[in-house]
Amino acid sequence: MPKKILIVDDTTSVRMLLRMILKSTDYELAEAEDGVGAFKQCNSPSPPDLVLMDIIMPNMDGIECCRLIKANKKTKHIPVIMVTTKGEPQQMESAYAAGCDDYLTKPINRIELLAKIKAQIAND
Repeated sequence: MPKKILIVDDTTSVRMLLRMILKSTDYELAEAEDGVGAFKQCNSPSPPDLVLMDIIMPNMDGIECCRLIKANKKTKHIPVIMVTTKGEPQQMESAYAAGCDDYLTKPINRIELLAKIKAQIAND
């Protein structure tokens, strides 16, 4: 059974780009437009095996969503990779403090993205 990756970004073009990059892999893909949708999917009967999440989003940003995912006993095991334009040290520090497992800045490098995903989950 393929591993499920949840792509979380409020920008449609970024979600499309990530989908295109991951299209040739065996991962099952799901999407959410903000942290609220991401948190709901993480708590669904069929949660993702990994979350790729932007930081700056409406309703609930990626830092807060990551904090909630990692604080919840049911979802804390789900790896979260921040994929964001925010590369400043204080943003990275906030993301890691919230519990993110890795960090990738945009523009997205396909090879780096795939390596970070592979490091977090095994593709059976």
